[in-house]
Amino acid sequence: MWTKDKILTRAQLPATLADWRAQGRKVVFTNGCFDLLHLGHVDYLEQARHLGDALVVGLNTDASVRCLKPGRPIQDEEARARILAALAFVDAVVLFGEPTPLALIELVQPDILVKGDDYAVERIVGHELVLARGGQVLTVPLVAGYSTSRIVEHIIATQ
Repeated sequence: MWTKDKILTRAQLPATLADWRAQGRKVVFTNGCFDLLHLGHVDYLEQARHLGDALVVGLNTDASVRCLKPGRPIQDEEARARILAALAFVDAVVLFGEPTPLALIELVQPDILVKGDDYAVERIVGHELVLARGGQVLTVPLVAGYSTSRIVEHIIATQ
C-alpha cells in the first residue's frame, strides 16, 4: 500500500472503519499537529496503536495549526500527513480544520481515544462521547524532553 492511500477524506473514512470493524478490529483515535516529527511523536503514536488494532490520526490542517500555534506550521499539511502515513503503526490519517477534533471523533466513534499524559482524561475532547458508547479514554506517557517547540528553540539558539 502506498502511504498516500492511508490519507483518507471524511467521505472515505466510514467504509474503511466498517471494514475494520467487520474484521473485529478495535479502532484507536488520537489527534495533533505533528509538525516536526520527533521521537516523542513516534513513541506516542506507537503506544496508541498498541492499545488497539487500527490507529486513526486526526491531523490539524494548516489553518487550524496557525490558530493554535502562531508561526506554525513549519511543514504543510500534505507533508505532515504523508510523513505520518509512512509510519507502519498508523493506519489512517484524516485532516480536520475545526478548533477541536470533536466532529471527527463523532465520525470515527473510536473504541479507544488516546492523548498524552499531559492531559487529564476529563479534559480530552470527546471523552464523554467515547465513554457513553462504552469505549475507553486513555493517556500514555510522553517521552520527556521532546517537543517541536524545543527543537525550534534549539535550531534558533545554535544559529
